[in-house]
Amino acid sequence: MSHQQFASCIEACNACATACEHCATACLDEKDPKAMARCIRLDLDCSAICRLAAAAMARGSEQVSAICALCAEICEACAEECGRHQMDHCQDCATACRRCAQECRSLGQAAGSSVRQGATAHAH
Repeated sequence: MSHQQFASCIEACNACATACEHCATACLDEKDPKAMARCIRLDLDCSAICRLAAAAMARGSEQVSAICALCAEICEACAEECGRHQMDHCQDCATACRRCAQECRSLGQAAGSSVRQGATAHAH
């Protein structure tokens, strides 16, 4: 797959990373940031894996399927945690994480089948 085929997922990953970074910073400004520690940690993990996934897709890495699967898993965990908090920044982050997880799951499955088809073609 060329990076143009990944455009929607790259955009979702970048938007999610930005939302997570904003959420983590906003959580630090809450009245009790210590109570938001898990949210902040997940925001940081999610942002990092989203940036990695976007970069892997942009360069056409052969590891896209595995990276996107992990990205989706971490995005789902972040969405679940952020969804527990009523602050707008957490709710916005949860929405971005869910969208990214959905994009990564769809793309990871498509990339995985393309890789398997290519391996089958080379084996014959």
